[in-house]
Amino acid sequence: MPLAYYSRAATEEFWSEHWRGHSLETLTRNAEVSPLTDMILRALPPPGARVLEAGCGLGQYVLLLRRRGYRAMGTDWSPHALQACRAVGPGTPLAVMDLRGLGLRTGVFSAYVSLGVVEHDPEGPDRILRDAWRVLEPGGRLILSVPYVNGARRLGAWWIRRRHRRLQEAGGQFYQFVLTRGEVRAFIERNGFRVTSATPYDPARLLRAGWRRVRSLARGPWAAWAAGGDRQGGHGGATGPQRRSLPARVLRRLLYTRPALAAFGHMILFVAVKR
Repeated sequence: MPLAYYSRAATEEFWSEHWRGHSLETLTRNAEVSPLTDMILRALPPPGARVLEAGCGLGQYVLLLRRRGYRAMGTDWSPHALQACRAVGPGTPLAVMDLRGLGLRTGVFSAYVSLGVVEHDPEGPDRILRDAWRVLEPGGRLILSVPYVNGARRLGAWWIRRRHRRLQEAGGQFYQFVLTRGEVRAFIERNGFRVTSATPYDPARLLRAGWRRVRSLARGPWAAWAAGGDRQGGHGGATGPQRRSLPARVLRRLLYTRPALAAFGHMILFVAVKR
């Protein structure tokens, strides 16, 4: 059974507020150097292909992919986020849409990219995946990421369930599912795709979140409560300054080893092909 997180429902209003707190310039700069970007580019067909980013937020990956030669467009249900992207990239093809029923023709895209989105549907991701299958051409590629039940979360699952059950009882709304590798593979494959790879990423985020919680607890229970919630951000991309000290670069390299990713990877990226 997936881990369910409760805080505030991830509605259109939620995402509009969320994206107002972010800078498209900063997100684009971070995307240029993120390991996630390399993973996405390796999974995509060659430049020139039609790519849809579903749940694109401020659109940093739509802009990045278009600069790399892809015919990329983005959809999101936050008009504010798309307006911010249009201000930076006039003419960028963007549309406000519900991913469960895209107003797009069947079989027109070579790749469908969705990063940290499908887990926010309380009914589960199947309706979104069925429409992803519809808009992809035969053999089209699905590139999808969700929060991951890594080793650390698996060990603490009992505590996570108890904490979020209490949040729900106190009036918290469904926010997201956090899923195991097997759970993600199952919902992808039952909706008409063949999985080709699954790779955890963003291991530092979980460690940073744990450190912030420890510091909050050290300041007192009210500070910990005020810092509560497990809001991850829509894209879950690895972020950080472009210039890092030597110890930071060494730590980053260690965190991106296979054992560290299995233990601490915040997100997991699946690549699949339409059957």
